[in-house]
Amino acid sequence: MNDIFLKPYNPVETEDRIYDSWEKSGYFDYEKLPKRYADGQPFSIVLPPPNVTGTLHMGSALMLAIEDIMVRYARMTGKRTMWIPGTDHAAIATQSKVEKEISKKEGKSRHDLGREELLRRIDIFAKESHDVIVKQVRKMGCSIDWSREAFTLDEKRNLAVRTVFKKMFDDGIIYRGFRVVNWDPKGQTTISDDEIVYETRKTKLYTFKYSKDIPISISTTRPETKLGDTAIAVHPDDARFAKYIGKEFSTVFAGEPIHLKVISDISVEKDFGTGALGVTPAHSAIDWEMSQKNNLPLKQVINEYGKMMVGNDSIMGKKTAEAREAVVEWLRAEGLLEKEEDIEHNIALAERTGGVVEPLPKLQWFVGVNKKFRAQKGKFAGKEVTLKELMHDAVESGDTKMIPDRFEKTYIHWIDNLRDWCISRQIWYGHRVPVWYREVESEKLKEESGKWKAESEKLEIYCDINPPKGEGWKQDEDTLDTWFSSGLWTFSTLGWPDEKEFSKYKEFHPNTILETGWDILPFWVARMILMSTYVLGEVPFKSVYLHGLVRDAQGRKISKSLGNNVEPLDMIAKYGADAVRVSLIIGVGPGNDSKIGEDKIKAYKLFANKLWNITRFILSGTEGCNYDVGFDKSTEKDLALKEEFSAILKDITSDMENFRYYLAGDKLYQYAWHRLADVLLEESKAILSSGIIANGAPESPEKTSRQQFLLDTLIKLVRALHPFMPYITEEIWAYLPGVGGSAEKSGKDVKELLMVSEWPL
Repeated sequence: MNDIFLKPYNPVETEDRIYDSWEKSGYFDYEKLPKRYADGQPFSIVLPPPNVTGTLHMGSALMLAIEDIMVRYARMTGKRTMWIPGTDHAAIATQSKVEKEISKKEGKSRHDLGREELLRRIDIFAKESHDVIVKQVRKMGCSIDWSREAFTLDEKRNLAVRTVFKKMFDDGIIYRGFRVVNWDPKGQTTISDDEIVYETRKTKLYTFKYSKDIPISISTTRPETKLGDTAIAVHPDDARFAKYIGKEFSTVFAGEPIHLKVISDISVEKDFGTGALGVTPAHSAIDWEMSQKNNLPLKQVINEYGKMMVGNDSIMGKKTAEAREAVVEWLRAEGLLEKEEDIEHNIALAERTGGVVEPLPKLQWFVGVNKKFRAQKGKFAGKEVTLKELMHDAVESGDTKMIPDRFEKTYIHWIDNLRDWCISRQIWYGHRVPVWYREVESEKLKEESGKWKAESEKLEIYCDINPPKGEGWKQDEDTLDTWFSSGLWTFSTLGWPDEKEFSKYKEFHPNTILETGWDILPFWVARMILMSTYVLGEVPFKSVYLHGLVRDAQGRKISKSLGNNVEPLDMIAKYGADAVRVSLIIGVGPGNDSKIGEDKIKAYKLFANKLWNITRFILSGTEGCNYDVGFDKSTEKDLALKEEFSAILKDITSDMENFRYYLAGDKLYQYAWHRLADVLLEESKAILSSGIIANGAPESPEKTSRQQFLLDTLIKLVRALHPFMPYITEEIWAYLPGVGGSAEKSGKDVKELLMVSEWPL
């Protein structure tokens, strides 16, 4: 036994050295695996690219632990594993963070710096954040192929983005249109539905009439928007309002002339408020759709800074919250306010800036999810389909399976309610829209017969991968939604659109599996399915493993305000990466939220210590044991014990194959601690202490048999635990008789690393 086992296991002194040995071996790259892997099946997975806005958290650590378990198990079962890393530029979040710092330290805005200087500073910030993230991923022990690292904003991804944009533009799927979008007044940009978070706040529901001459009362939480109303909507079956449908009314509301038409729409809830709704097409996506069906005019009354554009002196130019109070005071003064109720209401906030979202009419770029196009590849080749149909089929056909499968309903529900995707952003950091304009006359928006339209017929538009030739062309100032580039992640990281490079790695697409949090299923997962089925005619991955949210020990959401964050790097420094990994995995099935606290991590550090002590006992008690002779002379009891462990390993293998890592890890923990250490090693003490029989006869058969059993069990246990606890198992493996691969002066022939040893079954 090596003297290393006379000291307690110290992860701080071990883990960096072990990771360095893994990297130097080259085995993270499937092309450098031992020759026996040549005929192995491909296994591929991409790392969900962390945002370059800061450091990873415990949810990220859970993701890394699960994915590394997947990859290490696949590698040990003979598969050629490809795990591709990368980071996401996270456009709005990253630019917002840098702008805040500049404003705080220098009192300047992005416009003071200019586009080029701001982007230079963002690049510096992103690089620093990237380096921290990579360090964290390494610290977690991830056996990831760093030679294939990608960035959603690097040149290869930029080419992929421009290529897909051009294809969608030519197919008529991408279009430029004037619609109501989510506007972030704080960030001064559009955001998608996916970038909104909702916060429940106490507010008031006001019931009132527009004027004494209009017989219909309405209820709303935002009376300031009523200055932009162009209709009153009622349910077609509501007898209370049947006689008013089709009638029109005009009045002056809070200093602003308005004209209202009473329309019927089945979306109106008869039992909410008065049963009648004020329709504000310019400031509600739902009302916008209603206005399109009923040919209603659009009237914008709130500007990009969240301030009123119309109204009397107490309203004009005020922020919406102030204007709301002014409108209510006007209603009181006019005797029009009928009721005020205290209610709780969901407020839409921009996830990255915290700004209250204002629906505004804007000229933007959209992906039309309901637009028909002729598919060129895959099962729908030559047929007219929509993106929504492709996204539906991917899951409904079983081409992509969700783990757990209950999330398939969540996915389908989201697709059913999917609206056209606004992909343009009014920020500078990101993939710039690959469209150029040459103006015949300056583009502007004008109102004709109460309707807005873009004078696009006076604007020459050029869309291509490369800029146009000639004079007078100007590229679109907007950038693309981050999800547009990250949606190409599974195949852009394999070389696409370079067909020669992509064909080299084609066997790794679709990816074997994607692992990510359930909370971004409708956002990133769905976008990747959209992009891959459209571009390649195939799904991006065969399975999706969805993990839950990581909460604190009390089950609360981890947040800065609560001060309950558990930093992965701090815990690794204190207890080791193996303890952090196992504490996140055991007891938590896919899709379920979990709790983490320092006490739980500390408990699994004790398990690492126990495994180290088990190894010391077995190695000290089996010195000189000829492990290679097999079990032909084993006692019946030891053969039974061997069969018992083999059955457990078979059960664990089934768990691993079916993604039940939480069960597999717990079964290994229970066997190692409570069966092997507590029972079998205690029993073995007496057997191993039996010395040489009189007259120099060989040791007792019982002792030899038990030595062989213990050594065999330790070797298999270390192998099976490796995907869960890679560092300590690799360190132990180095000193096991005849199998170790990395230790110096171990006294044994140096063989392969544990990470490329065979799974013990």
